[in-house]
This record gives sequence, structure tokens and C-alpha cells, in this order.
Amino acid sequence: MIVPNVVPPVAPYASFMIRLQFLGGGKMAEALIGGLLDSQWATVDEIAVVERYPERTEQLRKRFEGLHVGDAPHANVATVIAVKPQDIDGAMHSLMGLAPGRVLSIAAGISTRQLAAGLDDSTAVVRCMPNTPALVGAGASAVAAGPGATNDDVAWASSILDAVGLVITVAEDDIDAVTGLSGSGPGYVFLFVEALAAAGEQAGLSPEHAQALARQTVAGSGKLLAESPLDPATLRTNVTSPGGTTQAGLQSLTDNGFGQLIADAVQAATERSRELGQQ
Repeated sequence: MIVPNVVPPVAPYASFMIRLQFLGGGKMAEALIGGLLDSQWATVDEIAVVERYPERTEQLRKRFEGLHVGDAPHANVATVIAVKPQDIDGAMHSLMGLAPGRVLSIAAGISTRQLAAGLDDSTAVVRCMPNTPALVGAGASAVAAGPGATNDDVAWASSILDAVGLVITVAEDDIDAVTGLSGSGPGYVFLFVEALAAAGEQAGLSPEHAQALARQTVAGSGKLLAESPLDPATLRTNVTSPGGTTQAGLQSLTDNGFGQLIADAVQAATERSRELGQQ
């Protein structure tokens, strides 16, 4: 008797194939996925995304051909929680009983204690705060160990974030300050560029020229800062001739409380991060 060659059906994305899943498929998740693929941390068929919006689902599938995108998480798969803080309860509820083993959260203001409360005791929790330059592989992130997290768990989380930029390890008590500085910092820089371009227009430049010069000045200064062995204060001194134009501009900034304005902005963002964790 000839036995027919019957192949049993396989689930379209069986969890045994998945190495990492994301709860939430927003821009930060997209940046991390891109970095992980570019660095060969994982292949596209080893990553899954849980995303509830059809339009976003289609965008992710179009960018990452072969990416598993569905509406429910898998059991026994390490998980990155990439939802907004107000959606954290739903995300944690969806993981109940699934034993992810490791969880990395990028939800602003949500403590590891809050996260661990909705997970089984065997799950290690790590919290992080990345920033939007991760979208171009130039992010600045900090990770903090939570309940049950070992050095290996922190190293695992750092390896994910390392795919999109700089990573440092801090105590969880410092994460809110990280949020105020580097998490929100790109917004401060973009506002500065807007103001710099507007000032150029007021000084007589065309909008196009002012915008181009402002953008490149900040981008070039950032590149110099990143590649130079010199600290920011020395670089500033090197471009400030006594009695020159830069000194005049810097003096105006100092006289008008520039440093205190930045300190106030970081503090305000830090406090808001703490408030989010208490809601």
C-alpha cells in the first residue's frame, strides 16, 4: 500500500519560530526591528509584532517582507512592550499566562514593579528609555533592571537597543531623569533649530537658506561632537574667539538664562515621567 505524502498544516506564525515579539508596532518598534535586522541580531521570520491597527499592520508588512504581524501575542517568547503608557494595562493583560521569560519595556513612566505585577514570577523585567534618533540608528538609550532581572537579562536588553545607537545601564530611579534628558531631548534640539532658522530670517536670510543652514549647523555640530575626543566645553571654547561674533552670541544666551531654561525643561519632563508612573 502506498501511503500518501501528506504534510500537516503549519500555523502561519508558529511561536517556535519566533525569537522576539513586539507588543505595539509604532515608530520606535519599527526602528528597533530595522536595527535588529540590519545588525543580523535576528532574521525577519524570527520577529513578530502584535498590532491592532490594520493600516499600521500593512505598513510594517510592506517595509519588512516576511514579518509576522498579528493581533495576539505568543506564549514563551521574549517580548518588547512598545505601547503608549495609557495602553500598558491592555498590553500586560494580553501577556497573562504566556510566560514570555523576558520583557523589555519602552513605555515611558511605567515602573518595572507595575510591569512585574501582571506577569508570572519567572519573567525577568527590564525597563528602558530610547529616543527618536533611533529611527536613523543614532539613538541614545538607558536600561534598568527590574524584578528578577540578572546581568544576562540586562545584556539581552542592551543588545536589542545597541542595534539603534548608544546604550547605558542605570538604576531604575534614574530612568525618569533619562527621560527628561535624552528621551525628550530631541524635541529641545528640534525647537532650537526652528528658533535658529527663524532668527536667520529675521536677520535677512531667505526662509530656504535659513532653514538649510540651521539644520546643517546642528547636524554638523552633532557629528563633530560624536567624532571628536574633546568634550563639549572645549569644542565651544575652540570656536569662541575673544571679542568675536560667537562670544557675543553666547553672552546673549547666558545673559538671557539659556542654561536655566534647559535645566527647567529637563526637570519638567522628568517630573512628567514620574507622574505617568503614578497614574
